[in-house]
Amino acid sequence: MGGSADSTETVRLVIVDGETETELTVERGRVLRDVLQEAGFSPYSRLTKRANCGGRGLCATCGVRVAEDVEPDHWHDRVAERFGYPRLSCQLVVEQDLRVELVEKVVWGSRDK
Repeated sequence: MGGSADSTETVRLVIVDGETETELTVERGRVLRDVLQEAGFSPYSRLTKRANCGGRGLCATCGVRVAEDVEPDHWHDRVAERFGYPRLSCQLVVEQDLRVELVEKVVWGSRDK
């Protein structure tokens, strides 16, 4: 395994949206929020899709459930991990194979699950 291949290595991302599962191959080091949006998935509700902080980790509206253990870097994600609520997709860097579930959002910042 060569060291130079690691910079462009890809990982597997499985997105669960209701009953549908989509598998993507993602370049390691990408922000999950960006990957989701580029693939046509939104971590936001209908309202927060337009009114959000743009991925700065301030509005807490881009939450997703992550199946694998991913070390939290952002204060919100440390709290989310501790109390079991969704992690911010804008603060998750895809460094390993991941399975994420889009959660249903009901109103600004509130979640069904």
